[in-house]
Amino acid sequence: MKSLEMTGRTVDEAVEAALRELGVPRDRCEIEVLEEGSKGFLGLLGSRLARVRVTVLEPEVPETPVAPETQVLASDASERARVFLEGLLERMGVTAAVESRVDEDGTVFMNVTGKGLGVVIGRRGQTLDAVQYLVNIVANRDAPQWTRFIVDAEGYRERRAETLRQLAQRTADRAKARGRRVRLDPMTALERRIIHLELQGHPDVDTRSEGEEPYRRVVIIPKS
Repeated sequence: MKSLEMTGRTVDEAVEAALRELGVPRDRCEIEVLEEGSKGFLGLLGSRLARVRVTVLEPEVPETPVAPETQVLASDASERARVFLEGLLERMGVTAAVESRVDEDGTVFMNVTGKGLGVVIGRRGQTLDAVQYLVNIVANRDAPQWTRFIVDAEGYRERRAETLRQLAQRTADRAKARGRRVRLDPMTALERRIIHLELQGHPDVDTRSEGEEPYRRVVIIPKS
């Protein structure tokens, strides 16, 4: 089962952030509150973030066979995702095509191609993340098995990931040369993960996330 730990100013905020990153609805998850969090004295001193662990539950296997006419197959989920995404793009005033492929683990990658896709991507991919979240919710409604959908636009996600990996290396060099920590701009949990993975095992720096959502950021710290 896939699980994710997330922090926030409140338990609800941390849970919602984890659900957005996992791309699953609340009723398909088990939520464990690790820390309730507190505002501290006057909302400043001694404050602690709430921390939760959200685990995606495996779908239950019915004791008796489900009638074929009521089964929702993976192909049905993919078709539902395509129809919903194309309809959403039309309502956004975007003329585009949707191309899909299935990875070995069953993840469905949907790439949007066309013109005027900036409105679909949004600032730092925030609109694209919201579109992906909606696609996952709609496509998996009443499905006996959860299918993960990744929505991209003209390869934006890979380009953004490569930009972040280069940023991580440049910032690590700067932190090492200056001998002091460097704080990056606030990022989504997914983008922070790319930075952490890129610098995992780096001989000269460590990384950690600081702050509260949506202003949480990666800090790169030179090793002593």
